[in-house]
Amino acid sequence: MATNAVDETEATKATTDEKAVDTTESHEVPRTEVPAAAEDTQTKVESPSGVGQGAAAVVSAALGVVSLTGSWIGTVASARQNLIGQLETAQNAGVAQQIQAVYGDAWQTTALWGGLFALIALVVGVVTLARPAFGTPGRIQAPWIKSVAWAGVALGVIGLFLAVLKYTGILLGLPSAS
Repeated sequence: MATNAVDETEATKATTDEKAVDTTESHEVPRTEVPAAAEDTQTKVESPSGVGQGAAAVVSAALGVVSLTGSWIGTVASARQNLIGQLETAQNAGVAQQIQAVYGDAWQTTALWGGLFALIALVVGVVTLARPAFGTPGRIQAPWIKSVAWAGVALGVIGLFLAVLKYTGILLGLPSAS
């Protein structure tokens, strides 16, 4: 009986020693020893910062402003069309034909470029506003991004409307030659 008690005590002691040895020999790093900076880095990588959406919103608003005020490309294209009109118009052409060839075509070219910038502003603004619907669920778009994107959409719509009015001659049409 005494031998049984001694054998059980030695077996328990050996099992306890093995467990202690197994724990100290383990190469696993306990979860509590992971630095907090490493966890933050993983979190930052997983969630987008919204910089691209903010940049797209600003680009949309800027293109909307350019569509209203004019651009370098529109000015150069208008001057080119003016020169072509002067070269192609015959000396004996009527006044109405000369006005249309020299000034009207240049005005319409300016309207086309303004409309193109307005259309791009409109598309970029709408895509920026629609982007969260196709992104990470539960991610909220920053309010300033929405505001600037809506401004780009509004400026794009206004610019497109004015471009159509300029191109058709409803807004500041050519004077009549008669």
